[in-house]
Amino acid sequence: MQQTISYEQHLITKQTRVFLICGVVAGPLFTIVGLIQAFIRPGFDITRHALSLLENGDLGWLEISTFLLSGLFFVAGAIGMRRVLYGNRGGTWGPILIGAVGAGLIGAGCFTADPGLGFPPGTPAIGPSWHGLLHLMISSLSFLALVAGCFVFARRDLSQRRPGWVTYTLVSGVIAFVAFAVLASGQLWMTSPFVFAMLNAYLWCSVMAARLLTERFA
Repeated sequence: MQQTISYEQHLITKQTRVFLICGVVAGPLFTIVGLIQAFIRPGFDITRHALSLLENGDLGWLEISTFLLSGLFFVAGAIGMRRVLYGNRGGTWGPILIGAVGAGLIGAGCFTADPGLGFPPGTPAIGPSWHGLLHLMISSLSFLALVAGCFVFARRDLSQRRPGWVTYTLVSGVIAFVAFAVLASGQLWMTSPFVFAMLNAYLWCSVMAARLLTERFA
């Protein structure tokens, strides 16, 4: 009986490690694939176009796949975070919010963004479609969950007296929220800063997963 329990505990530990590794991979995956496309796709201008527009065109399947896969990885990372943080400060809402980020990316991959602002080249201007509106709504909610997650983890680090982590997390969350709010107000010049603030926040998620992985399994 004791051997069976030990095996089950080993299996749970191994699964948790794999889940956290998925969280570590998610942010860099989304960032690297998105930025590479942003600089090589004809007609794409990162100063004017959100990365979501890359879901359109001949290579749109690549960005859609990136949304879906990164989202699944973030959800897996959230499960790993929940297991590691269970019973501790931030152990409930932190993983829930990170999981919402992943679910939002999956939704944004399922409901693609409309083409616009001249991308893809030669695409006529069209009114918002039902899937384009869903993409915008889901993406916005997902990003707000990401910002909220920053504040949850900052509160956790504050209680543990880790000022460096508090500063890094709060700065990431505040910059992301300000960039989102300004862009949402119609200031299109904020597109490029928003893209980098968003990618930085996704990378922050992966850093948190890597940190928990190190603290738990090092």
